[in-house]
Amino acid sequence: MRLLFILGIFVTLYGALAFNLYELQIGKGHFYSAKAEAQNRLAGFLNASRGNIYFTDKNGNHNPAAINKEYPEIFAVPKDIKDATSTANQLAAIVNIDREQLATMLGKPQSQYALLVRKASAEQVREIKTLQQVGIYVDSENARFYPLGALASHVLGFLAPTVNDAVPSGKYGIELEFNDRLSGTDGHIEGDKITRAESGQDLVLTIDPNIQTKSEEILNGLIKKFSAEAGTVIVEDPQTGKILALGNYPTFDPNVYANAELKTFLNPAVQSLYEPGSIFKVITMAAGINSGKITPDTTFVDTGSVTLDSRTIKNWDKKAHGKVTMTEVIEQSINTGAVFAQQKTGKDIFYSYLTKFNFLEPTGIELPGERKGNLGTLQHSFRDINFATAAFGQGVAVTPLQLINAIAVIANGGMLFKTHILADAPTDAIRRVISQDTADKVKTMMISAVDKAEVAHIPGYHVAGKTGTAQIPDFVHGGYLENYIHTYVGFAPASNPKFIVLLKLDKPNATLAGTTVVPAFRELAEFLLNYYNVAPDNLATSN
Repeated sequence: MRLLFILGIFVTLYGALAFNLYELQIGKGHFYSAKAEAQNRLAGFLNASRGNIYFTDKNGNHNPAAINKEYPEIFAVPKDIKDATSTANQLAAIVNIDREQLATMLGKPQSQYALLVRKASAEQVREIKTLQQVGIYVDSENARFYPLGALASHVLGFLAPTVNDAVPSGKYGIELEFNDRLSGTDGHIEGDKITRAESGQDLVLTIDPNIQTKSEEILNGLIKKFSAEAGTVIVEDPQTGKILALGNYPTFDPNVYANAELKTFLNPAVQSLYEPGSIFKVITMAAGINSGKITPDTTFVDTGSVTLDSRTIKNWDKKAHGKVTMTEVIEQSINTGAVFAQQKTGKDIFYSYLTKFNFLEPTGIELPGERKGNLGTLQHSFRDINFATAAFGQGVAVTPLQLINAIAVIANGGMLFKTHILADAPTDAIRRVISQDTADKVKTMMISAVDKAEVAHIPGYHVAGKTGTAQIPDFVHGGYLENYIHTYVGFAPASNPKFIVLLKLDKPNATLAGTTVVPAFRELAEFLLNYYNVAPDNLATSN
């Protein structure tokens, strides 16, 4: 009897143990699994480490541009807080959260975690530690850090949480475009099996931090000196389509992106269309020369104006230049001469070359939201006046990146390249647009323009370039406003270009591009020639 009693006790104990094991593993398995995953995730164990982003200097060195860094964070464990309202009253001013909203967050007795401040300041951390409030803690987390501040912010972008997901993800720039590659794969727990996180991939960009720094420094100086509203600078390798620098003003610091206005997050270099003005004259000349309709020595007699479809086009200087060559048209930026070249070329041929130069397609750069040009006035109407104004860059719209990449065709000998900003992207030649002979002829015309104007001339080097001063369209009343956009595109050394530069300035308090962006181009070009230690190609002017 005693033996049966003892056996019964053991059966009962083993039964209870089995029941508890069942409850732990089966009945409440999901609960404890979720709890373990939450604890591991809070510790960062299951979070994938985001890949870094690097810039590349001329020596191939990788310079950190976006990395992960430990920041303090302030969080609450609501189940440990006895009086949510009182605690919220004490904390609201410190964590910058509305008192009622904070009280709601803290008043959840079953909740074990509520994030209050990500990337907390030293002052916030000090105040929380001084407060010593039960249920409120300071810990650290890995977050995105941009060591170069606002430099190239329109390229890099930033991370931000969403309404439905507190985990930050790419919302702009490279961070958005390659979010999946950078993010990696979070780990997870299934029962007693833990799958470790897989780190995101690092990205290396073609942006040279030294060129980017100098470019933005010059752009910011222009903005300040001429009280301009906005501006863009791009430096490209014309032989490959590689982007060496890309910057805009106004800009923002991705470390504190919330301080910037929403409109600042537009990337004008790839997303803003504008009428380029007289820079387009070299495209017009390239089309005419390559099609055999004109040569650099073709002449016409400029009377100072031309009337088409009841509209009169005049030269920017209001002068009649008499008998001039096409080279002199570029040197003196004669509007009527560009119209003559377009008319000799013909509408169909002229339009076909605009498509070959890729103004109807994006360049293909690895940045989100890139736009293509607008040739609508030529696509939907064959009016003479539309083609005439397009010949000198009005009535058509392009992005700054499209424009510099089109002029790069002339610089490199006639090839159109896909622009790229990833260092490991292939150098893709899309097509030949013009012959080497045509490119050389147009290049010579551009060199002559620089030499005659002298502003962009650099002793010892052949420099090729062209200005553009365009009025801004009035989209409300039609016609044009009194404001201007100044642009300069130039490359050097012209015999074998190492770089091509675009500088664009919106609404400066000056009329002509020759007084604003051209001297700035020269400063940047001199820096680049020295930076790359480029040998002179024009010894006749080296002294």
